[in-house]
Amino acid sequence: MTTDTTTMTENLMSAFGLDRPESGDDSVVPFTLEKLDTRGRSVRLGEALDTILTRHNYPAPVARLLGEAVVLAALIGSSLKFEGRFIMQTQTDGPVNLLVVDFDAPDGLRGYARFDHDALVRAAEDGRTRPGELLGKGHLAMTIDQGPHTERYQGIVALDGHSLEEVAHTYFMQSEQIPTQVRMAVAEFTRKGDHRPHWRAGGVLIQHLPDHGMSHMRDLPGDGNFDNPETADPDFEEADGWNEARSLMSTIDDLELADPDLSSERLLFRLYHETGVRVFTPLPMVERCSCSAERIEDMLATSFTPEDRHEMAVDGEIEVVCEFCSTAYHFNPHQFDPKH
Repeated sequence: MTTDTTTMTENLMSAFGLDRPESGDDSVVPFTLEKLDTRGRSVRLGEALDTILTRHNYPAPVARLLGEAVVLAALIGSSLKFEGRFIMQTQTDGPVNLLVVDFDAPDGLRGYARFDHDALVRAAEDGRTRPGELLGKGHLAMTIDQGPHTERYQGIVALDGHSLEEVAHTYFMQSEQIPTQVRMAVAEFTRKGDHRPHWRAGGVLIQHLPDHGMSHMRDLPGDGNFDNPETADPDFEEADGWNEARSLMSTIDDLELADPDLSSERLLFRLYHETGVRVFTPLPMVERCSCSAERIEDMLATSFTPEDRHEMAVDGEIEVVCEFCSTAYHFNPHQFDPKH
């Protein structure tokens, strides 16, 4: 890009309010396409995702699939306005039979995958490593937990050989009746002078709000609930603005989504500078596990009998390893006995 072209681009970005410091990695950028009656979020994950995926040394196909799930959870969970949790979980019959991603509002991400090693090897030998093929058949559950004394909200959609992108589209149309489009990509990049590649990912989610929908976007970021009944339209017909928003987003390639040198703001400008895009304050994302010795101790004390606890003990202690962060906690089975 020449200096003149760079200056022109910078001036155009400034005209659209995109001249503030760019968000960088481990952040979600809310945005609106007001002329297209569309809102959305763009996510970039670097160190946070790399920590989640390398902690368990997953095979590359499993890491990519879990990475997509983490991106999707960040895009959806970051919209919540309350303190609570957004939990996304798949249970299937494929080589990767379980994915769990836990978003702890407002910014915490953790996740893990369970897979059948032999089935994964056979799938790789047969060239069946696309996300839908690794997942197989089963279901995807999305749960919103606002804490004690509140009722959980859960939406479930079938998994039948489709990717998480495709399933997300189906989920929002069936459960929320909001036209939604999602693009995600996960890749490994080697930094200059580093000894190993690092995982990173990006994603964009857009949603069409027909008719008076834009009036619900004025207080972003965090204008939160995707299940707003006022914006749901079961008789929705494809609108020109939505078609244009989707068409432009379909031009994104995987490299652009995961490119360490392309911020969310610049990607959005690249896509939507002709129609106009308004970005909002970036929301930081961090890798954070919510496990603790106190929580596990309480679980052991209230959910198991003394006999159960003594059977768990090996060499005089109970070891509990967190499936998310692999932290090991140790307890004396006698510490739970009633004190006389």
